[in-house]
Amino acid sequence: MDRLHSLQTKIIHYSTKIDEDTGSVNVPLYLSSTFHQFDFDQYGKYDYSRSQNPTREVLEEAIAKLENGKCGFAFSSGMAAISTAFLILSQHDHVLISRDVYGGTYRIVTQVLTRFGIDYSFVDTTDLDQVAKAIQPNTKVIYIETPSNPTLNITDIAAIAKLAKANGCLTFVDNTFMTPALQRPLELGADLVLHSATKFLAGHSDVTAGLAVAKTAELGKKIGFLQNTVGGILGVYDSWLLLRGIKTLYVRMNESSRSALKISTYLRGREEVEQVYYPGLAEHPGAEIHRYQSSSPGAVLSFCLHSEHEARQLVNHLELPLFAVSLGAVESILSYPAKMSHAAMPKVERERRGITDGLLRLSVGLENPDDLINDLEQAFAKMKQSSRSILKGV
Repeated sequence: MDRLHSLQTKIIHYSTKIDEDTGSVNVPLYLSSTFHQFDFDQYGKYDYSRSQNPTREVLEEAIAKLENGKCGFAFSSGMAAISTAFLILSQHDHVLISRDVYGGTYRIVTQVLTRFGIDYSFVDTTDLDQVAKAIQPNTKVIYIETPSNPTLNITDIAAIAKLAKANGCLTFVDNTFMTPALQRPLELGADLVLHSATKFLAGHSDVTAGLAVAKTAELGKKIGFLQNTVGGILGVYDSWLLLRGIKTLYVRMNESSRSALKISTYLRGREEVEQVYYPGLAEHPGAEIHRYQSSSPGAVLSFCLHSEHEARQLVNHLELPLFAVSLGAVESILSYPAKMSHAAMPKVERERRGITDGLLRLSVGLENPDDLINDLEQAFAKMKQSSRSILKGV
C-alpha cells in the first residue's frame, strides 16, 4: 500500500485481500483446524490453527499495518490480549499502571499477577513527576490507558514512553477508545498497543475479540510465543467478522466523534450534570495533550449526576441508548461503571478515581445526535418531575 495513501483508504484496503485463485474480494473463511503437510521434513506455512490460520493472519497483518507496528495478534477477547501481554513479566517484576484503568485490567493485576510474585503500583499517569517517582529498579512495564476508562483522563504517550525507555521499561497502551483511526501510540514511542476489538474495531456488538500490536520483531516474537502457548486465539469466523467491521471504522469513528462533541456540549449546560468528562471540551485538563497525540476527541464521554438515584431515574426514562455493558457499537450504549465495567474495583478505590455512584458513561453510536439530545431532554424532564413528586409526597 502506497505510503501516500490516506489512512481512510488504507483502512479499507488493509482489511481486504483478493483471493488469488478465485478473485474473491472478501477474505475466505478457512474453517480448518489442521493442514495437510506435503513433505515429511519441510512443513508448510500453516500446520494447526492455534498457531496460525489464513483468515486470522489477514486480520493480524491488517491491524499491524494500521497501528504502524511490526507484528499483530488476534485474541479471543480484549482481556485475553491484555493477560497474554502481562505474561512477558516474571516473578519479582513490577508493573506501573494508570490509576484509572479498566476494571478487568485492575482485576488481573491485583488478583492474578500477584499470585505469581509480580508486584504493581497504580499511579496518576497524567502527572509525569508521580510516574517518575513510582518507577522502581524492577519495573518492567508502564501500562496506560488514554483516554482512560471511564473518566477520560489523558496521558502524554510520548512523554511516558520516553520516561520508560530511560528506565529500561516497556510502554503498553490500551488504545480501545481511540483505535488506530484516531490515535497510533506506536508512532509516539509505545512498545505494545492493546485493543478490546469487541468495541469500535468490530463496531456491531456481534464479536468478542482482542488485538495486540508489537512495535518490534523482538517483542512480537515474545507475544507470538505466548499466544501460541497459552492458546487464547481468535476464531476464524470472528476474525472474518472483525475484518468486516474494520472496513467502516474510519467513517464510524468520525461520525460518532462529531456526535459525542455535540452531546457533551449539551450535557455541560444541564444543571443536573455535575461534570462532563470529554477531551473535546476546552476545559478538559488533558485537551491540549490529546489534540497533539490524537486526531479526534473520540466517541466516548462520561457525565456525573448528583447521586445513584438520579442516575437510575435518567436511565429508566431514556429510550434510545442501550443500557448495557460494553461500548463502541453503531448503537449508542449507556453504562453504569460502578456496577458494570468497574464492579471488580472496591468502592473506595472507585471513588478515589472519580468513579462515583452518579457516573454514567455514554458511547455514542450512529444515531442522529439531535435525536439523542432530545431523548436526554425528555429523560431529564421526567427525572425532575419525579423528584418533585417525591418532595410533594405524591
